[in-house]
Amino acid sequence: MMRLFRWLARWPLPLSHAVGWAGGWLVWLASPTYRRRWRVHTRWAGVRGWQRWASVGAAGQQVAELPRLWFGAPVRVGWEGAAHIEAALAQRRGVLFLTPHLGCFEVTPRAYAERFGVRGAPITVLYRPSRHAGLDALLRQVRQRHGMAAVPTSLAGVRQLMQALRRGEAVGLLPDQVPPEGLGVWAPFFGRPAYTMTLAARLAQQPGVQVLLAWGERLPWGRGYVVHVQPWAQVMEEPIAADAEQAAAQINRALERLIERAPAQYLWGYARYKAPRPLSAGAI
Repeated sequence: MMRLFRWLARWPLPLSHAVGWAGGWLVWLASPTYRRRWRVHTRWAGVRGWQRWASVGAAGQQVAELPRLWFGAPVRVGWEGAAHIEAALAQRRGVLFLTPHLGCFEVTPRAYAERFGVRGAPITVLYRPSRHAGLDALLRQVRQRHGMAAVPTSLAGVRQLMQALRRGEAVGLLPDQVPPEGLGVWAPFFGRPAYTMTLAARLAQQPGVQVLLAWGERLPWGRGYVVHVQPWAQVMEEPIAADAEQAAAQINRALERLIERAPAQYLWGYARYKAPRPLSAGAI
């Protein structure tokens, strides 16, 4: 597997994206379950026209670009809103990045680590360990680098996230990821109940934490990416509530507003509305 990934990592990004686009359509055509889920989710969100169809190929690009991001030469990354990060770090405040499954969500913490982590402000990201031992080892390897650390979805992992925020460092989450049973609440997401994690709100309510919404836009023709950053107050009128259900609804609405900017790049095939899995020992 490692040899395959390293070979794919040498491909030019335009080629990876072209192959990924075709792969996204092959999966869509071959899987009735995936196709049905995509149709339902895009209909509920009101995504129509070219943006709806473009999301099929974009899902394949999201997979095809991973080897290059993990093992290849650096890709071109621009920034929109980096000043908000500079301001938070200057105040020595913890920074919580909330990023939906939009665009290239793998590039956002890496771009942060390359620009800010090397200056003594690392980022810690939460990841779900794979059941496949070899793949899990690979994921740990690629998500541990200078300026960036990855912690598993466990109680120990959550403690490390909170400690990072208290040190004035950054933390990254995918708040539209379905958590295990008992660790979320049902809240609206594009008008339908979706089981939503409460962890994002718990971290946001830590003293002094600055909440930033971020996503990595995938530029056409393999020209790289742009990381967009906005403070919570620019997206939502009210602060995150103390009540868990109200906070989850607020976070979902904030993510919706990001997704509405580029619905063609959202991962509509993700099983966002599924029932949560049972909580395993040690997990969160």
